[in-house]
Amino acid sequence: MEWFAQFIKKDTPRRLFVFVILGVLIYLLRSMMDLILLTFIFAFLVTRLENVILKRVRISRKLIVILLYILVAAFLYIAIVHYLPILIQQISDLVNMLVKMYNHPGDNAVVNWIVSWLKQSNIEKYLETSVEFVIASLSGIGAIGMSFFLALILSLFFSLEKERVTKFTAQFFTSKIGFIFKDFAYFGQKFVATFGVVLEAQLLIALVNTIITTTALYLMHFPQLLSLSIMVFVLGMIPVAGVIISCIPLAIIAYSTGGFTDVFYILLTVVIVHVIETYVLNPKLMSSKTDLPVFYTFIVLIFSEAFFGVWGLIVGIPVFVFILDILDVRSTSEMPRKNFFGGRKKKDDS
Repeated sequence: MEWFAQFIKKDTPRRLFVFVILGVLIYLLRSMMDLILLTFIFAFLVTRLENVILKRVRISRKLIVILLYILVAAFLYIAIVHYLPILIQQISDLVNMLVKMYNHPGDNAVVNWIVSWLKQSNIEKYLETSVEFVIASLSGIGAIGMSFFLALILSLFFSLEKERVTKFTAQFFTSKIGFIFKDFAYFGQKFVATFGVVLEAQLLIALVNTIITTTALYLMHFPQLLSLSIMVFVLGMIPVAGVIISCIPLAIIAYSTGGFTDVFYILLTVVIVHVIETYVLNPKLMSSKTDLPVFYTFIVLIFSEAFFGVWGLIVGIPVFVFILDILDVRSTSEMPRKNFFGGRKKKDDS
């Protein structure tokens, strides 16, 4: 067993071995991915909020946690009782409007050309398939709701007993396979430092984008404003691609309500949102390691969607950034600059 003792002392091969074990465990638990990710997200956001509050107010940490979860429960109650019926009605009206536009395009030559092209492309077959997929997905709402509820409960217990959970978990470090748990803790710290921070930044970016877009839609007198703002927020959680995807239904609705003028304003709004996200929010909220080329962003989204499903569109980039951090891959902005002859520039070189 001497070779095993030597193996444990070497950080790189040992951590690679533990990382493979961790990957296998995640794959085996992929059916519980909703519960795992939601629990982490709730616990992370509550921890960030309580730290912000504790910096300004000196009260019991557990009291802050209880108040935060009471606010979450109140928000969910108001959303389900008061706004969910409005949202369902707006989605129904939105679908009816699009169906009416498809069946009765009017005298506009552009609209008639688009509708005729859609009919020639056998789009109805794909719509039927999409409806069947939506119906199948709705059957899983109960499971998603249960995962959401369990994640809230688990994150509440974790937040209330954070110190006790930490002390109890530390006991595993001195066990016979303590090196595995120590490396799990190492990866966990990296995960929180990258995945959590990037996900928090995505939430803030999506919120800012939603406020800007919703304001523009309100000024343009768009119908079904609540459902459209929720759609923009959810798609805003998808880096880069979300803004582009949300542009398509918004442009269609804009044309049906106000013609090409509203389409131009929608495109202008999307460009402004993209500029703010790229040149203002990303540099302020994201670390330099998240400065990914657009090509890499789309490749990561495609593969993560295939692996994680719909969750992959949201967590794909944070997971990729976490792997980059584990591999100690630096972005081009962090790499040493080189002079004309290939040597590294000194800091005082201009």
